[in-house]
Amino acid sequence: LQTMSGNEDDWLALKPQEPSPSQCCGSGCKPCIYDVYEKELAQWERAKAKQDKSLLMEKKEQSNNSVLNPDTFTAFNISSVEQLTEDTYQYKFELPGNSSLQLSLGQHIVLRGVVNGLEVQRAYTPISPGNAEGYFEVLIKCYEAGLMSQYIKTWKKGDTVFWRGPFGGFPYRPNKCGELLMLASGTGLAPMLPILQSITDDEEDETFVTLVGCFRTFDKIYLKPLLRDLARYWNVRIFYVLSQETSLEKLPWSYQENTYIGRLDEDLMKTIINSCRRKPFILICGSSTFTEDMNRYLKAAGIEENSCFVF
Repeated sequence: LQTMSGNEDDWLALKPQEPSPSQCCGSGCKPCIYDVYEKELAQWERAKAKQDKSLLMEKKEQSNNSVLNPDTFTAFNISSVEQLTEDTYQYKFELPGNSSLQLSLGQHIVLRGVVNGLEVQRAYTPISPGNAEGYFEVLIKCYEAGLMSQYIKTWKKGDTVFWRGPFGGFPYRPNKCGELLMLASGTGLAPMLPILQSITDDEEDETFVTLVGCFRTFDKIYLKPLLRDLARYWNVRIFYVLSQETSLEKLPWSYQENTYIGRLDEDLMKTIINSCRRKPFILICGSSTFTEDMNRYLKAAGIEENSCFVF
């Protein structure tokens, strides 16, 4: 017969671990990893009170059926790795059969990585259309000192990676906005692309789109061929703002007329807003500094807060 203390140790071993702050991606996911922990803890307390371990059996740590779920992590295999710039990569993940992630526009998914025994979670927005069949693609910038980046840099084709979601998103409806003004810095381009593609794929959707992509140099612009194709649509304009280029003359001539050298500042923001064909609704995605700056310039240009959405 088990002694009570031995039994107590057994229960302690089964108790869910409280997440560390590094495990929360800070993107306001519902449920957050802390919500999942609270739910599991309550389940553990109920089971312990009744001394019935079978009550814990429904706890699913992760699943291998390649169906995305907000509560548990699911395994996905990497089918290709493509380096886009010195620090940015495009990863393609397999989905079984012709299934799709079924994401709404601009929704993000959360990646789990383990670095030196520390679990880290970060949110990324797939750049593939939400209804893409058999695969999804994610654009990721790796930072020298980033914990998650150290993990991502080890990825190779065939590796298995764990995601959960989807979360967030921009509730887009065709023709609801006269014009969308998309302000994206670097990989902030990611949530804009599925929205832009859904507009160009829908002949009934006559929303104008002005996308402003902010990058350091011409070489750092991601996905140029895709952006070039999108800019050919009658209702799409794409501008580039390059903070570290010195002159337009160095750029291919096809980029010279829609590229600005320097930073996206208050004056340039006013120029772009004034060039919009209809009253714009603004989407912003970038670092927190970028977002703060954009909000300030938009306010100065007389744009109300309810006309903006931040990813």
